[in-house]
Amino acid sequence: MTNLTLAWSQGATTCGAWTMLNTPVLAERLALVGHDYVCLDQQHGIVDDASLVASLIAVAAGGSAPLVRVAANEPSLISKALDCGAAGVIVPLVNDRRDAERAVQSCNYPPEGDRSIGPIRQSQGGPACIVMAESVSAVNNIDEICAVRGVDAVYVGPADLAVSLGCAPSLGVAPGAHAEAIAAILAGCSRRGVVAGIHCGTAEQAIECAAMGFQMITISTDTQLLAEAATRRLDEVREGLKGQHV
Repeated sequence: MTNLTLAWSQGATTCGAWTMLNTPVLAERLALVGHDYVCLDQQHGIVDDASLVASLIAVAAGGSAPLVRVAANEPSLISKALDCGAAGVIVPLVNDRRDAERAVQSCNYPPEGDRSIGPIRQSQGGPACIVMAESVSAVNNIDEICAVRGVDAVYVGPADLAVSLGCAPSLGVAPGAHAEAIAAILAGCSRRGVVAGIHCGTAEQAIECAAMGFQMITISTDTQLLAEAATRRLDEVREGLKGQHV
């Protein structure tokens, strides 16, 4: 059991950060801020294999649980992330029981799974297996996904879920069909005692999702934070320069 799964078992709400960039120092800084976990994104981010180990070491040194979103539900990708020292993996596009079983088996050594033994680094405790629900199929099959032994959390990908529903991409919870689908995922997790997670774009969304019952909430992404801070600083300076001859 990792520190993250221990916190979940105690009913804690965990807040995390997401990094899209292959910069270990940045990953370390996000951890030092005090996030419960920092996820290194190898699906849509540019966290490459060359920077992965250094980033995992940096996150752990900063005091956060280092997670990796792998590029696909493939045993070789999952085992490599874990062998490099990830405390858990976030597995995209898990749509049914078979997908969930594949993810769990890739995370665990025999007899629970079929992961090959050969770690470069070893994280403490068994790895967390976090599967993503981001499609109508996942919503319809949420009970059978949550019933798979070894699934520690179901993580909502709200933007892809919205597109799957025919809605505009959205972070957090949008009214209507999007909110109904997310409520169904939450209910399925609750019935099976599985942690529910979600990706948020604002502090208000994160607080709302915590009130709904999510225990794993990504509250910020490095590229978003950088853009927002840079925009705010630039706006402040330009406002101060109005009327000046520079």
